[in-house]
Amino acid sequence: MVFEILLPGNTKVEMDKKRDFYEKYGLEEYYLYDPETNNLQGWTRVNQSLVPIANINGWTSPRLQIKFVLTTTLEISFPDGRKFLTPVELEQRAQQAELERQRYQELLKQLRDRGIEI
Repeated sequence: MVFEILLPGNTKVEMDKKRDFYEKYGLEEYYLYDPETNNLQGWTRVNQSLVPIANINGWTSPRLQIKFVLTTTLEISFPDGRKFLTPVELEQRAQQAELERQRYQELLKQLRDRGIEI
């Protein structure tokens, strides 16, 4: 499975060549997402060819069992229904974890300053 995000500099010719390469070498699933237009395209292998997925919104990958849903953006869900986190959400979680780590270290220091070792 290959999932690609279209960049402004990518050309249709370039992306068609990539898909042809993947088709030639047996790729089972290929997904191409354009965040500028919120457009998702997908292809799945049927015999020797990658064929377009007609109804991609709500599609579940046969290989990974992840689900693709287009709302105002692309939402991808794990097989159990949990959504993949966006880069922004991942950064927020990392920042929160760092704040919690700093608070923990400060509490440990306060305990040590009072002669309490953990």
